[in-house]
Amino acid sequence: MDIVTETPTNLPPEKGAGIIGIHGVTKRFPGVIAINDASLTFHPGEVHVLLGENGAGKSTLVGILAGLQEPDEGYLSLNGQKTRLSSPSASLDAGISTVFQHSVLVPTLTVLENLTLGAPWYERPPRDRIAARMAELKNEFALSLPLDAITGELSLGQQQQIEIARALLRDSKVLILDEATSMLTPQGAEELGARMQKLVKSGLAVIFITHKLAEAYRFGNRISVLKQGALAGQMGPEQIGSMSEDQAIDEIVRMMFGREAATTSNTHRESTARDEVVLQVEGLTTPGDADVMGLQDISLTLRAGEILGVAGIDGNGQKQLAEAVAGQLPVTSGRVMLDGEDISKATVAHRRRRGLRYLTDDRLEEGSVAAFPVSENTVLKDIGQPPFWVNGLERPQRIAQHAREMIANFSVRTPSETTPIGRLSGGNIQKVLLGRELHGEARVVVFNKPTYGLDLQNIDTSRQRISEIAERGLGVVLISTDLDELMALSDRILVMEGGRIRGIVDNDGSGEALRLRIGRMMAGEEEHKQASA
Repeated sequence: MDIVTETPTNLPPEKGAGIIGIHGVTKRFPGVIAINDASLTFHPGEVHVLLGENGAGKSTLVGILAGLQEPDEGYLSLNGQKTRLSSPSASLDAGISTVFQHSVLVPTLTVLENLTLGAPWYERPPRDRIAARMAELKNEFALSLPLDAITGELSLGQQQQIEIARALLRDSKVLILDEATSMLTPQGAEELGARMQKLVKSGLAVIFITHKLAEAYRFGNRISVLKQGALAGQMGPEQIGSMSEDQAIDEIVRMMFGREAATTSNTHRESTARDEVVLQVEGLTTPGDADVMGLQDISLTLRAGEILGVAGIDGNGQKQLAEAVAGQLPVTSGRVMLDGEDISKATVAHRRRRGLRYLTDDRLEEGSVAAFPVSENTVLKDIGQPPFWVNGLERPQRIAQHAREMIANFSVRTPSETTPIGRLSGGNIQKVLLGRELHGEARVVVFNKPTYGLDLQNIDTSRQRISEIAERGLGVVLISTDLDELMALSDRILVMEGGRIRGIVDNDGSGEALRLRIGRMMAGEEEHKQASA
């Protein structure tokens, strides 16, 4: 056991001390102060929301509570006693379960094996008990997870569901949820919010990290805002209860950015769609099995300057649609037409040269090589191609110059082009990937959850760039689990359910009526209607 507790003389009084206390904690990394003299208290019976931009220190704070890192200065307390969490096992022994933003599952193991990681090696996994509990979680959260499926073959959303389920299977006193709603539908997020309230009513403390300000207001009992590693402000239960959602959001934005109104807007953009069809998909079908969703007879059209949104509960074929269009997934039937050319049999490289670009939702594992410098990541999809390679020889200076230009054009925050891309924040990695895909003559850009895990300002920047891409006359397919995002940007919204198109609706700005209609289709409640117009 790595938990060390003692009763110090300088702890706050026992009353109000909370289950976990963070007292003057500072954490430094080379050239960066990630946490700067921060003090916070997390109480049982509360959902405590942590907000802040990328780089504000949220992830470092989570790492400290999870036993992955230790403070350089300051200390933690557990139930009023000074505590040292020197390892992940110590954190678990202290009753702290963490669902991280980025998956920590073992991709080669089954769902059942991942759910039982950390159990005594000599005991047989209690399959029947876990199956019974998973049946309960399916009803509570719509967590439908095949226990014998290989984890790495599941979607990111399903993998995150495994981590939530694993945390709920433990008898935890504290549950940390890092961006847990990013993969959920609005209905699923509301269900998670209701579940969090049930958990805290039983005495659990929930630490909920999110970038969605409306979620912070709806789900949180207490809200803390971090800025540049320090506590910028806090709102307690009484203050939150006395405010409307708009008032609370204005106050949160003021704490985060020192201004009165958020830059991110859910106002529907003015359409820039033209008559010219740039992408046409006809009867697209892909193989599937019990673990991987197959596509069934997908047909759609995309016009120049149009943003076609794709909505659906994560794991209903959206990723397969993106990969089939991009050429990464084999198809059993159907056609993909780009500017009138049949590219159904074309390679990924050929589709890219013809102007079809794809931004994956998995920035760290699929979209980039974390250990490679930013410069190398800007040309990953152009290896061997001029002007970066000539006669088979790499031109490092040309690649470096190209990277510096991209860094400037896309406002990438990095020490230099030689910095490993894995050291950048999620928002800056996303900027590099977007710059890479827009290099050259792009015609159609497929985005898969482009703002997942980004902070408020980077969400706003990403949405603005997507709008600008459409204004330039490119066609955009926007896959997102954020319905507000789809309603703000899309000309039409395609809804997927069970690997099929449930319907395609015009984004007429009807607000809640449109949201309700889309939500019903996402849940499979409306009659199937294949649409391609």
